Amino acid sequence: MGLLLSPPLLLLLLVALVVPATAVINYRPNWDRLRGLARGRVETCGGQLNRLKEVKAFVTEDIPLYHNLVMKHLPGADPELVLLDHRYQELERVPLSPMTREEINALVQELGFYRKKSRDAQVPHEYLWAPAKPPDHADL
Repeated sequence: MGLLLSPPLLLLLLVALVVPATAVINYRPNWDRLRGLARGRVETCGGQLNRLKEVKAFVTEDIPLYHNLVMKHLPGADPELVLLDHRYQELERVPLSPMTREEINALVQELGFYRKKSRDAQVPHEYLWAPAKPPDHADL
């Protein structure tokens, strides 16, 4: 005797099994727009962080572990990840308010930012240009 489910119910069941709830991220990188991504900056206000525990944990505990990622305090600003090129020109802004600490860390790592083991750890040579690729000097 088989269990028959309607197509919409079956689809919901499959999505629930395949996609864990913590892995849902509101932002997907547009790699065409992010060409030249070299560094990032989280802009936020301390007052905003007090009501966003997950984002506050990322800002205070995780940002210092990432190479080429810094925090900038801006009074009244909602938390945003600002993605920049080598010349500090803005490529894109990502709102962080709806995201969990886990989602923000997953996104930053997907973007190619190197996470150190500790605040004082050295960045391996191959990651010094992260998230961007090192310049190609073969044509010199």
